[in-house]
Amino acid sequence: MKITDVKTWVVGNPPPGIGGKYFIFVKLTTDGGVVGYGEAYNATFSAHVTARMIEDMAERYLIGCDPHDIENFFRRAYSSGFTQRPDVSGMGCFSALEIACWDIIGKEAGKPVYKLLGGQVNETLRSYTYLYPHSGSVHSEDARGKNVYNDPDLAAECALEYVEQGFNAVKLDPAGPYTAFDGHQPRLVDIDLSARMIKAIREAVGTRADILFGTHGQFTASGALRMARAIEPYDPLWFEEPVPPDMPEVMAQVARGTSIPIATGERLTTKFEFARVIENRAATILQPDLGRSGGILETKKIAAMAEAYHIQIAPHCY
Repeated sequence: MKITDVKTWVVGNPPPGIGGKYFIFVKLTTDGGVVGYGEAYNATFSAHVTARMIEDMAERYLIGCDPHDIENFFRRAYSSGFTQRPDVSGMGCFSALEIACWDIIGKEAGKPVYKLLGGQVNETLRSYTYLYPHSGSVHSEDARGKNVYNDPDLAAECALEYVEQGFNAVKLDPAGPYTAFDGHQPRLVDIDLSARMIKAIREAVGTRADILFGTHGQFTASGALRMARAIEPYDPLWFEEPVPPDMPEVMAQVARGTSIPIATGERLTTKFEFARVIENRAATILQPDLGRSGGILETKKIAAMAEAYHIQIAPHCY
């Protein structure tokens, strides 16, 4: 069996835009006519540039090869251009192609992919949702006036509605607008709003649902700990990316200073970056995104490393 063709699509997401503004898909075809589909989670370049990068990687390292040879494909793609280091853009492209390979492997075997990777373990899994406004765009930068992103009462009402639908955790990130300019101290107004938002949601849902608190990795360790102290009384299940992802040693300072479990991983790729998080005991919940972390097999390796340290996995897939 050989891969003979690759095709990509960028699919726009109509309003309200839940899940993202667009999706990047790839289709692989074999010489036997079997097709497989994969998806990239990659925002470092524009969508159409990324799609072309996926095609380029396939043309260089996958066309003419057996889709079963995942390990071989990983080593050649990972070492592209003599890099041999985690590259979030390259691995986003690889992940999409690797997922498509597994789709082909499962179809060829007549089995769902999980049957080929150790089989089913759980009958059900927990699910959570972001808090989204009832109308208009779900992207916070487009929201105007009072909404679920800045009003405790509206957030609490929305959280309760989702719990009634069956979700047993809700997620929000009210800690202030994202900035690219280093870790910073949260403003007092952002600490106050965050605490009021979490308090209102906890009072609304009680013990029926967990609360997941995100920050998009933008605080210093001391700033994150100030925020953690403010929301700790309401027992959130996790504090997500309290500091930027490039220094797990700093994230470990936060983990040691709060009782809230630290979660991280959506911006990391390959077992090598996750290994640093584990070695530093920087988080107790890892969030690899299969469209970026290296695909299905690489993420299973990440999960195996986490298992050895009693670290949980909450895949980041939106």
